[in-house]
Amino acid sequence: MFRKKVLLSTVIVMAFMGGRESAEAQTSAGKPKKEKENLAEKFANVSPKLTSDNANPLLDFMFTADPTAVEYNGRIYVYATNDHQQYEHVGKDGKNSYEHIHTLVMMSTDDMVNWTYHGLIDTAKLAPWTQNSWAPSITSRLEADGKTHFYLYYSNSGVGSAVLTSTSPVGPWSDPLGKNIVDRSVPGVDCEAPFDPGVVIDDKGTGWLTFGGGTPKTKYMPDNSRIVKLGADMISLASNVAKIPAPYFFEASDLNFINGTWAYTYNTSWEQRTEWPYTNKDKPTQCSMSYMTTKTPLDPDSWTYRDNYFKNTGDVNVGPMTNNHTHLFKFKEKYYLAYHAMYLQDYFGTKGGFRNVGIEEMQVNEENVNIQMGKATFKGPSQINLLNPFVLQQAETTGGTSGQVQFEAADNAGNMVAKGKADKQCIMVRGADFSKQLPSKFEARVKGKGRIDVYLNNLKGKAIVSLTSDGKDWTTLSKKIEQKIDKGTANIYFVFNGEDFLFDEWKFIN
Repeated sequence: MFRKKVLLSTVIVMAFMGGRESAEAQTSAGKPKKEKENLAEKFANVSPKLTSDNANPLLDFMFTADPTAVEYNGRIYVYATNDHQQYEHVGKDGKNSYEHIHTLVMMSTDDMVNWTYHGLIDTAKLAPWTQNSWAPSITSRLEADGKTHFYLYYSNSGVGSAVLTSTSPVGPWSDPLGKNIVDRSVPGVDCEAPFDPGVVIDDKGTGWLTFGGGTPKTKYMPDNSRIVKLGADMISLASNVAKIPAPYFFEASDLNFINGTWAYTYNTSWEQRTEWPYTNKDKPTQCSMSYMTTKTPLDPDSWTYRDNYFKNTGDVNVGPMTNNHTHLFKFKEKYYLAYHAMYLQDYFGTKGGFRNVGIEEMQVNEENVNIQMGKATFKGPSQINLLNPFVLQQAETTGGTSGQVQFEAADNAGNMVAKGKADKQCIMVRGADFSKQLPSKFEARVKGKGRIDVYLNNLKGKAIVSLTSDGKDWTTLSKKIEQKIDKGTANIYFVFNGEDFLFDEWKFIN
């Protein structure tokens, strides 16, 4: 009898437990599983660059315009108007009317597709007497002190042109004059807007500055483009101001010196080309780029109109119609043209006229100083050398991002760090060279609470390595790579998040 009771009790308990387990299983089955975030889908349409082969615009996380460039130690440094400062003031529904712009943007590359963002030049702080800072133009020269000096001219609103100097391409910068180098008070200027400076140093080491703009005298010959020789110090004038008879001139003066010839480039106006005296040259299209040449720049009669060399970006379906400002430069035996177009407006949800710098490879015949027609594209230039992932690389070096990624200045001039958010962001570098060796570890210098997941070639599948940070101080973390990596060339994607997380630099270790 006792044995029967025990068996009965056991059956009841087992039945109860079985029912409980069945109920728990049903409850568990009723809970939806948390699916892994689809990063490829999340970042599919955030930038024209991140998941494509496009190299334009140079920076896809902020608006920039009116480029200039200088080469130094195997890198090309590009400087631009900070349209993003205007965007931040007026918002996506506002207009880019330039009045809130008081900084210039710095960036550089050695391969033409991965760009290091060096932050801003705060002209309002450096030169508080100025109104705005637009359209920079830079040159450099090795001086008697054995240092390379950089001379950066820029538009002080429309009232004149100012100049900053430095012995580094990323600063610190200083204001040597405390006033405009050219404005309406200078004899011979005689134009309403002596802005948009364009500088060049010739083969004798002499500097030259072009500028001008304002109300035209006539539609065909506005008569407000100017040139002047600079003093030996590059911050004074050493000649009378001379006119450049530029047909349909509007703005955006720039200057090159090629094979003993001065080549002057400018943005033509929006006016209809009702007057055109040249029978052997086509009329420039509206608001496009044209150029002129001379051997004697201070003689107005010596300038020859050559041709139109870059159409309005709206004419070639790279964003809407807009003004332009170009800079022609030679880097590693190739000519390039820096310009701007409205690449990012759709990605930022705005139609306010905010611009971005792009670059195209150009064909220039140096013998006769002939600049062939170029064309704005999203594709941009090709990568001219591979990125080395086994040396320290900056987090602010990007070939594409998830858009609106933020960076903040670090202690050293020109050094920035990437800022995390609660939501995941992505930075990509293009063309990393894993052809000769494969890594065993990944390391990154980070600060704060956050995480980095590293992917190769695309955002699908598993990360090859992940780092988690929880420190209040800067530290370098490393992690063994568990996933198989194939030899070859790869794009590297860094997906990171964390509200107080900062990401400074990274490298792979063999």
